[in-house]
Amino acid sequence: MTKKSSCLSKIASSLLWAANVKAAAAAYTLDLNSTASPILTCLTRLPVKKDSLKTIASSMTQDMMSFYTGTQPGGIPGLLPQPYYWWEAGALMGSLIDYWYYTGDTKWNHVASQGLLFQVGPNSDYMPPNQTMTEGNDDQGFWGMAVMTAAEYKFPNPPSDKPQWLALAQAVFNTQAARWDSQDCGGGLRWQIFTWNNGFDYKNSISQACFFNLAARLARYTGNSSYADWADKTWDWMVATNLLSSETYYVYDGIHTTNCSEITPYQWTYNAGAFLLGVAAMYNYTTGHVREVWRERLDGMLNGTLVFFTGPDKDIMTEVACEPVDLCDLDQQSFKAYLSRWMAATTKWAPWTYPRVKPLLESSAKAATSTCKGGNNGRLCGLKWNKPGEWDGTSGVGQQMAAMEVVLGNMIEGMPGPVTASKGGLSVGDPGAGGSDVGRKDPFEVYYFPPVSTGGKFGAAILTILIILGMVAGCTFVLLDEMSEKTARQRVSDLRSAVITAGGGGWASLKRLLRGFKERKFGVNRSDSDETLRGDGPGLGQEVFKESVLVQQGNEVVPIIREPVPKKKLGDLSTQQQQRREESYWNGMREGGQRRKRLSYPRVLEGTDMVMAKSQTSKENYWEGEEA
Repeated sequence: MTKKSSCLSKIASSLLWAANVKAAAAAYTLDLNSTASPILTCLTRLPVKKDSLKTIASSMTQDMMSFYTGTQPGGIPGLLPQPYYWWEAGALMGSLIDYWYYTGDTKWNHVASQGLLFQVGPNSDYMPPNQTMTEGNDDQGFWGMAVMTAAEYKFPNPPSDKPQWLALAQAVFNTQAARWDSQDCGGGLRWQIFTWNNGFDYKNSISQACFFNLAARLARYTGNSSYADWADKTWDWMVATNLLSSETYYVYDGIHTTNCSEITPYQWTYNAGAFLLGVAAMYNYTTGHVREVWRERLDGMLNGTLVFFTGPDKDIMTEVACEPVDLCDLDQQSFKAYLSRWMAATTKWAPWTYPRVKPLLESSAKAATSTCKGGNNGRLCGLKWNKPGEWDGTSGVGQQMAAMEVVLGNMIEGMPGPVTASKGGLSVGDPGAGGSDVGRKDPFEVYYFPPVSTGGKFGAAILTILIILGMVAGCTFVLLDEMSEKTARQRVSDLRSAVITAGGGGWASLKRLLRGFKERKFGVNRSDSDETLRGDGPGLGQEVFKESVLVQQGNEVVPIIREPVPKKKLGDLSTQQQQRREESYWNGMREGGQRRKRLSYPRVLEGTDMVMAKSQTSKENYWEGEEA
């Protein structure tokens, strides 16, 4: 292919990019005399007007937010629906800040502020109760980087009674610095925060990248060198473990603490992007010889990112570890958004990188936009950009965010640079933020409930009293002999006497009272013999239970044990005697307490025929008492 035909094909590609976004098509122009930054080094220059890019970005953002449910009835602000994870919602909030920064459109500002503030947690450090059990350092880091961006871009501040953007970023940094683990592999952050989560034994590069990124940007924003010291420490550890190659500047995925020399070799765009922006911040923060060191590192990081650009001209961003084999999971589908975001931001802190970054963003934006043909509306973007004009059949938050960010990045040239605390910054910081979670190793140690107010304590006291009174009343009801013929007052008096004298013999009386109640309740002695309980053993019905009768003597209730009368078996009686005694039995049951009181059968028979219906034993015992 000749140079001229190659150039013409690139012109056609640029026109296709515009054509595939219907809402913005009319806004595109072909201006051969424009002096704007080149899309491609060619015979002509093909700029796309900024207003057109805004229109494209607006359409993409609208489609991205169609997946967000935090503003719908029953939705939770700051959360994406399943199966998306919490960290990606933080990344989404960051993309809404980017959208406002580049376009000036405030449409999504309330959503971003609401989500960022709703998820801060009780200690304002992005460790909310609904996420802490499974939270990783990288998860928390994405929320921290989002609020850091809000401070740098002067995103509208929260109300004064809410945590502020800079203070939130400092809180995330403080909690993570306390987790630096020198015991295994000589340093670094573990992937997971708490010990029981899978991945606690893994030190992944994205956790280090988020921490490094945040430390470098805090150093630049606040001027506090202690943040820069942590950035240096993190960089040195990454190089020492070979997770970041000092020759190729490739960033590898991570290492297990069980074998610190065995590297997981995958490369991801977001690892490279997070380190790239952190290095740019350190370059911008430092001076003299140290600045030159960071400039060399920044050049190296830019060279390292080229591994993610494929296609005929090696200029289309690709997630090389999973796209070619169609194995990108839900998280990985969004990774290109962050490399796009941070490559563009790098050019503001290191302007000399712009000529290298802009062509890559521009060609990737054209390729990404040409895939936006999916979904019911015919404009959802796909994951794979290296086949321009083809939608790969995938869509989601990650695909939309990535396409939106690479389009926004093409507007970076005319944007104001990030502010600092001394030069235009408005966000209020708190160097000690996040202190309640610093060093915390157990999510149950703290504290998700505010201090109890005086009114709350009073209400709790009233509730406690009512519960105690209810328990006392319930116990009294259970202990009273509901089968007794005594009045309620007399039964309460008997119980009170037993309780009052419980210090000595009264305690024995109370136990006998309870035992008598037990016998009356169940009708049989509770032995260890299953045969007796079933009623098929030889003991049942062959002897009469001893009766415990309480007699009032003065102020004391004295138990009297009445011995059973030797029984006559039913078979020893004549038919006439059996009829007479059976008639006597039922008459006795009808005649009431006076007749029954003189009988010597167990008191379980008083007032009920429940036991008699199950066994002849009770009748026999009754008749023996009558004959006696």
